[in-house]
Amino acid sequence: MTVDADAAGPRVTHQGRTSLQARLRELAEIAPDRPAITDRSGTITREELDRRTTRLARRFAALGVTAGSMVSIALPNCIRHLESSIAAWKLGAVPQPLSHRLPGTEFERLLAVADPALVVGLDPGQGRPWLRGDEDVSTESDTHLPDIVAPAWKAPTSGGSTGSPKLIVAGQEATAEAVLARAGALRIAPDGVMLTTAPMYHNAPNMFSLMALAQGNHVVVMDRFDPEHTLDLIGEYGVTWLYVVPTMMGRMLRLSDEIRSAADMSSLRTVLHVGAPCPPKVKRGWLEWTGPETVVELYSGTEAQASCMIDGVEWLSHPGSVGRVTSGVMTIRDDGFREVPAGTVGEVWMRRADGAPETYRYVGAQARCRGGWESLGDLGHVDRDGYLYLTDRTSDMILVGGANVYPAEVEAALAEHPAVLTCAVIGLPDDDLGNTVHAIVQVAEPVTEVDLREHLRGRLVSYKVPRTVEFSDTPLRDDAGKMRRGALRAARIAARDLSGAAASSVTAAKSAP
Repeated sequence: MTVDADAAGPRVTHQGRTSLQARLRELAEIAPDRPAITDRSGTITREELDRRTTRLARRFAALGVTAGSMVSIALPNCIRHLESSIAAWKLGAVPQPLSHRLPGTEFERLLAVADPALVVGLDPGQGRPWLRGDEDVSTESDTHLPDIVAPAWKAPTSGGSTGSPKLIVAGQEATAEAVLARAGALRIAPDGVMLTTAPMYHNAPNMFSLMALAQGNHVVVMDRFDPEHTLDLIGEYGVTWLYVVPTMMGRMLRLSDEIRSAADMSSLRTVLHVGAPCPPKVKRGWLEWTGPETVVELYSGTEAQASCMIDGVEWLSHPGSVGRVTSGVMTIRDDGFREVPAGTVGEVWMRRADGAPETYRYVGAQARCRGGWESLGDLGHVDRDGYLYLTDRTSDMILVGGANVYPAEVEAALAEHPAVLTCAVIGLPDDDLGNTVHAIVQVAEPVTEVDLREHLRGRLVSYKVPRTVEFSDTPLRDDAGKMRRGALRAARIAARDLSGAAASSVTAAKSAP
């Protein structure tokens, strides 16, 4: 490591690598007054971001944060959320985002796994160091801290549905070279404007927001997603890079023609969506609205062993695909771990490219490995051109009388009904068939179970049509596009068991002498 001091503070290179905080400081020196982050409270400039995060880092240090330790960030979307990650980097610590809405038990379980030196936001109790999200740190010094590289630039929690808390610690150090290596492929161009629409406790919005900052972007942060307000912000700030999930895409498409036609979308260069399967009608709606060359889909796990990407132009030639492999290696295997031919559904297995460094490590879990390959539990197939099509997840597949039913396929068919806003399909135990298909549907207007069945019969074979339909008043996916089918299934089985137990008690009471 070499250190050269000058009037602007120490410039440090670590064997040719630049720490992320040094990169942000350089951007502040180039254009100190350019906006860095905007939230509902206002905007801070690049120079203000550098000074504020140094003060925050000094407060972190006073509370016990040191190089290599974890800093859990349990805050809503706001400027302080991003500042907390940067402040952690300035001490060589690892930012670890958590939901600020975690119930107590789940919060405690995650903290037990992470064992952070500090929690920002939620009070962890039990004597664990804590900093309020709105803590005033203006009395701290903003004199530059010694430069140091954190061993990992992020450590999000799992977005999976296993129910067991785990962290996915990035394999990349907190350097500009490591973090921005794929910025070009993701179309995060220098000096653009990014709009963060989803909760930053999820990996994708958190990761893309921090990458955009390091690329010199102005990051506009929404505290919560609202479809009409999103369009307003795109026009107001000249957003060039928009992060969305299919749920958001559908909600914006359902806005009135008057609202959509008044929206200024001319600044958009990239609309990137991840997080969930995108219904074809939603995808086509966005390709028509913003142009097929603008819309990009990414398929990858937080673990990032491998990934696929596809833009709208390619998608029109391969509708339904999530693209071809752009990093790492993928293979499709059957239950016997034999590679299957093109067009055959199997489990998607991944590994990093030969010679590439580790992309992650788990804390609190073990990877599902076989023969040097790892699986996230996704099912799919590739066509003869190498384009991947996802079917579902192994844990969500429903076995009905010996036949496989993939919930995502049924959900996609339901989503084509104009009244359906969100939906979830699960399997419920059945003495005869093993399982039956059950649909939970949120609708925008009155519709009957008969109407939905008739809609599905023209799109699915009979055994895939849900035997039962349940209507919900609330969305089945959150603003990040996430849905836990396992939890939905468990709740309905428990309710049915309780109902059955109550019915048995009534019968016993009536037959008693």
